Amino acid sequence: MVGLACGLALAERGKQVRVVDAGRIAGGSSHGNCGTLTPSHALPLAAPGAVGKALRWMLVPDAPLYMKPRIDPVLWSWLLRFAGRCNANMMMRSAAARIALLQASREAFPEWIASHGIDCHFAETGTDHVFRTERELQDYLPGLEALAGIGVASEVIDGADYERQEPAVLPGVVATVRFPGDASLRPDRYAAGLARALQQAGGSLVEYSEVRGIDESGDGVRVSTTTGEFLAGDVVLAVGAWSPKLARSLKLPRLASLMQPGKGYSITYDRPALAPKRPLTLQERSVCVSVWESGYRLGSTMEFSGFDTTLNRRRLDALERAAREYLHEAVGPVKREEWYGWRPMMVDDVPVIGAVPGRRRQWLATGHGMLGVSMSVATSRLLADLVTGETPALDPAPYRLERFGR
Repeated sequence: MVGLACGLALAERGKQVRVVDAGRIAGGSSHGNCGTLTPSHALPLAAPGAVGKALRWMLVPDAPLYMKPRIDPVLWSWLLRFAGRCNANMMMRSAAARIALLQASREAFPEWIASHGIDCHFAETGTDHVFRTERELQDYLPGLEALAGIGVASEVIDGADYERQEPAVLPGVVATVRFPGDASLRPDRYAAGLARALQQAGGSLVEYSEVRGIDESGDGVRVSTTTGEFLAGDVVLAVGAWSPKLARSLKLPRLASLMQPGKGYSITYDRPALAPKRPLTLQERSVCVSVWESGYRLGSTMEFSGFDTTLNRRRLDALERAAREYLHEAVGPVKREEWYGWRPMMVDDVPVIGAVPGRRRQWLATGHGMLGVSMSVATSRLLADLVTGETPALDPAPYRLERFGR
């Protein structure tokens, strides 16, 4: 959906746009994610204590974070870089870059969706993080101070009060942290709406056409795909977790070493009769519960297993098991889909938006981790500003690939 949003923003600036997808449009992580719009997630994964927690979980197959044991020098190099950023200084630097995109997108979403006629069950209800242990709550509370410092409001609700407010949860809630500024939507409908809006703006969509090469020439950029070649004025690479693979063919090895695919899972059902009033995070289990008029989804988890295409039954079962610990009706009456997809995880958890170093007409919009939906509008507008030479509404410096050196 980052690619579709960028295409739409460029079409709105008068550009002729063609979106080329190796598979089905919005068939990857844009399809099966949890669909929350979360300024509350401004703090990056690279934070103090993250390495210790990852090591404790490493050999637990159904833990929220899992690393498949294997010899993978690229992964271990990425992990070392990640570990080097797990300090308060680096965390807040990343948080500042993330919150700028998150807040700009969140503020723009109502008008963006309305102006393009996108029906995606957009709701401004906030999100709730539900805690069942005092220890987990106490570990989480210092982060609220850091979030407050960058403008993210929160409210801590006593467990008994929350149980009265939210009849869907089981007894035993210690407390709930509510983020009233968060919102949600159904991501597959949002992506489909972006695709329609792009076509209505004059753009075209090409599916099942894998890009194999990009070469700048005097008259533009020549793009080679499995379905033929075409010439473009500019090319935006918004290929998510596949960026390292394409980066190698484009002789951008630095990007290949800075990103890893983080595999996530979800299960989609018909909506249960007793569904939560707003999206929940089941905090101890790191499971997200998304509720829409048209359905219900359990999702999340993070698995570093490369591009393993296995639908891991243990990981899927862990989603349902977690929901049963927190909710009266953990699953919906009909299971519609079991899904996995890959998130593009940068070592600093900040996306890359801007020009490809040393290339005049090639651009990057990738590395959004778990926040592609949340950051999509602001990313598209920043990218469109850069491509068209307009003065950017956001400072582009924190998102340049050059932040890692040359």
